[in-house]
Amino acid sequence: MIRLYGISNCDTVRKAKKWLDQHNVPYSYHDLRKEGLNEAQLDRWLRAVGWEALLNRRGLSWRRLNAEDRADMDAAKARSLMLRNPTLIRRPVAEYKGEVRVGFTPHDYALWLSNDA
Repeated sequence: MIRLYGISNCDTVRKAKKWLDQHNVPYSYHDLRKEGLNEAQLDRWLRAVGWEALLNRRGLSWRRLNAEDRADMDAAKARSLMLRNPTLIRRPVAEYKGEVRVGFTPHDYALWLSNDA
């Protein structure tokens, strides 16, 4: 079963959930805003995809950060910011069979899950 992480008001998360429902793919959902994020989860994602892929620099949460927080970004600083504010994480994050994916496109999910068809 896929474990999907995101926030409920994110359009991309809604699209991923809709696609999974339409394709009868079982998943469980974890709302990062309501249920939080623990260090072990974040560290697993960082090892799998790297902080650059995980940190969302396009969203409102990023724009709301002060200039000092956005400056001189590195892995440790990104990790600390994402732990304090999980909405800085690019969404959705999906875990399936030990693999971690960030973001959603129907084509990528279809290819990713085609091995189980």
